[in-house]
Amino acid sequence: MVFRSLALTAAPEFKFLTIDGKRLETARYPPARIGADATIVMLHEGLGSIAMWKDFPEQVAEATGGSVLVYSRYGHGKSERLAEKRSVDFMHHEATVVLPELLAKLGIQRPILLGHSDGGSIALIYTGTWPEKVRGLVLEAPHVFVEEFGLRRTVAIRKIYESSDLRERLARYQEHADEMFRGWNDIWLDPQFREWNIEGFLGAISCPTLVIQGENDEYGTVAHVEAIQRGVSGAQALILPRCGHSPHRDQPELTLDAISKFIAALS
Repeated sequence: MVFRSLALTAAPEFKFLTIDGKRLETARYPPARIGADATIVMLHEGLGSIAMWKDFPEQVAEATGGSVLVYSRYGHGKSERLAEKRSVDFMHHEATVVLPELLAKLGIQRPILLGHSDGGSIALIYTGTWPEKVRGLVLEAPHVFVEEFGLRRTVAIRKIYESSDLRERLARYQEHADEMFRGWNDIWLDPQFREWNIEGFLGAISCPTLVIQGENDEYGTVAHVEAIQRGVSGAQALILPRCGHSPHRDQPELTLDAISKFIAALS
């Protein structure tokens, strides 16, 4: 049973901030319960944005009682349009330049990072760089290396984008859908990106860590979960049946229940 607070979660505060010279959209939910001290920073997937999370940030705020920050990375959602090709180290840049500046500007210290897919990878890089600055990690379908299995799906979705209504569906959540999609898809399929690997960051991570993976994840196998458990002492894993790459969409109740219990244990 997912814990729900008695009070309704307050509406988020939306604002645009200039971070690393780029205009980013942010939304911040205040604590849903008096006395709750957790601040959860949500990092979206490679094709994500604030809008793509739908009502999940509100559910997280209500279930945990803590405050929640979500933002759309450069090129995503209503944030500034991507104007150049992404580099192989784009997730490293996000983790070591953009995220620290954003947290400092908003006065957020020792957050719980909740990252999905690429967002989970960014959370791992940030935490592996500054382990003392993170209170806990929740990772949905994170990547720690490039896997042929996932690349096949990345090739397939490019064809789907070009031949179906996927572009129109993404455009509901992305103001610059073409640039966003190509920025993500092109770099993941760049031959230079095949050597991308962040396993070297795992050994420094000391905070409690929960990894949630779908049994039917089309972008990655449990090898990523196993690598994190080898590298991060005490990392917990939850493998969900009948679940693809997005546990919070495919198995929302189980995912939210696991997250709320994990965060409650941190307190």
